[in-house]
This record gives sequence, structure tokens and C-alpha cells, in this order.
Amino acid sequence: MAFYGVRSGFGRHITGQLLARGDRVAGTVCELDAMSGPKENFGDLLWLAHLDMIDPFEIRRVVNKAFAELGKIDVIVSNAGYGLFGDSESLTEEQVAEQIGANLLGPIQVVRAALPHLRRQGGGRIIGLSSYCGQAAFPGASLFHASKWGLEGFLDSTAQELAPFNIGVTIAERGGSQIGRETDAHGRPPGNPATMVKITIDSVNQNPAPKRIVLGSDAWGIIQRALSERLAAVEMQKDLASSTDIPALAWPGAARTGGVSNLLHNGEPATVLGSDERGDI
Repeated sequence: MAFYGVRSGFGRHITGQLLARGDRVAGTVCELDAMSGPKENFGDLLWLAHLDMIDPFEIRRVVNKAFAELGKIDVIVSNAGYGLFGDSESLTEEQVAEQIGANLLGPIQVVRAALPHLRRQGGGRIIGLSSYCGQAAFPGASLFHASKWGLEGFLDSTAQELAPFNIGVTIAERGGSQIGRETDAHGRPPGNPATMVKITIDSVNQNPAPKRIVLGSDAWGIIQRALSERLAAVEMQKDLASSTDIPALAWPGAARTGGVSNLLHNGEPATVLGSDERGDI
């Protein structure tokens, strides 16, 4: 299993469980010295490399090196990232760029770098670690939400592209847990990190890969409420939406079969996309 971001938090917990059961882990960190203890304890089971998640060229180099030295890697887990909080107007340009770089662009580049290897070996699994912040939104976390919503959109789309290649994609929607200084609204995070980690690891054995796994009662409640409110708002606008159609071209049902959803034909990109549709996108 290749794991990007193993030094602390959820990443370190997953790495610990994997190593304890005898799995081999390829992990990346910003400071190699921070993993000297686990490296000494587990030896060759733990492959380590330095990685800056905002450097796309280094990401590709490290991913290629991991596959070259370890051979087959069954699972790619993208965990690196951090939370940036504060009203969007007050954030600096550097803070915005670093948040999107570490939480969104970095994980995208990790997946892109791993895909040729996963296809050549005949399949694999990708796990993207997100949270309920990728399905709901709260004030004071706009850039963090932007990174998580963007990551989930990327993984949802990529999962459909990869299905013919026996590569499954799962998004882990975490709630608060008793790791480090995490807190919920009451200061008492309900999640048991050991249980969350075990469920995440065990999801690799499910076939087909679950699109999402929700971890924590707080995550379930927040996501369920957000989706219910969003769906209710959309359903109220059915007639309004239909009123904008050209009658002869109206869609026969709620599910669209053209436009963006039909840009891929038998796994190949469509050759033409009208300028009006590009503008709508």
C-alpha cells in the first residue's frame, strides 16, 4: 500500500495498523527523521521518501520510484493535507494557494502519477481521505471546503473513467475523532480512530469498491442533513428548470444522456464539444 502523508494523524494510525498486521507500506513525509522510530521497528516493511505535495514534478518522481523499487502496489491512499480556517476575505494569496495546492492539486497529481502503473499491473484501489467537509459547508472554512469538494468531484469522475481498468475508487468521509487536537462542536469528537482506520482498510476487500464510506455519527448526521436540504431545494425547482427548455429538445427524464456525461465514448474522449457547451461548463 502506498500512503501519502504518514507522519501524523489519520495517516499514522493507518500506517501503524498495516505494519502491525505485516503489510508493506510505502509512505511519504515532509521530514524523514519523524519516522525514524517506525522505520527502525519495521525495517523493509516501511518504505519512506520525502515528498512536497505542492511540487507536481516531485510527486511524479516519488510515485515512479515507489513502483520501481517495490513492484506492484495494490492500494494508493492520499492523506496529506491540512485545514485552513478563517473568513475568505482575510486569507492571504499565499494561504489560498498553499491550501488548494496541498489538499487538492497534490492529491490529484498523486492519482495521476499512479494511474499508468495501476493500469499496467491490471488493477488496484485508490482511497481518498476526505471528511464531511466535502459534502457540507460551514462559515470560516471556505478554502478547506473548496479543497475537499474539489477532491471529491475529481475522484467521483475519475472513478467512472477507471472502472473498465479494474481500478476502484473510494472516498472516506471522516467525522471528528480523538486524534491530536481534533474537536467537534462540543469539544468531544465521537470517532474512535482505531475503528475508523480498520473500516477504511477493510474497504479494500469490498468488490465493487464502495464509492463512499462514512465514518462517525457526526459525519453521517451532517452529510445526511446537507444532502436532504440540497435535494429538497432541487425538487422544488423542477418546473422552473423545465420552463427554460426548448420544448422539442427537452430531456425525457431526470437523467441526462448527453452533454458532459456523454463526452466519453467507449472510454475515448469525444472529438467535438460545441462552444456553447464549453461556456455552460
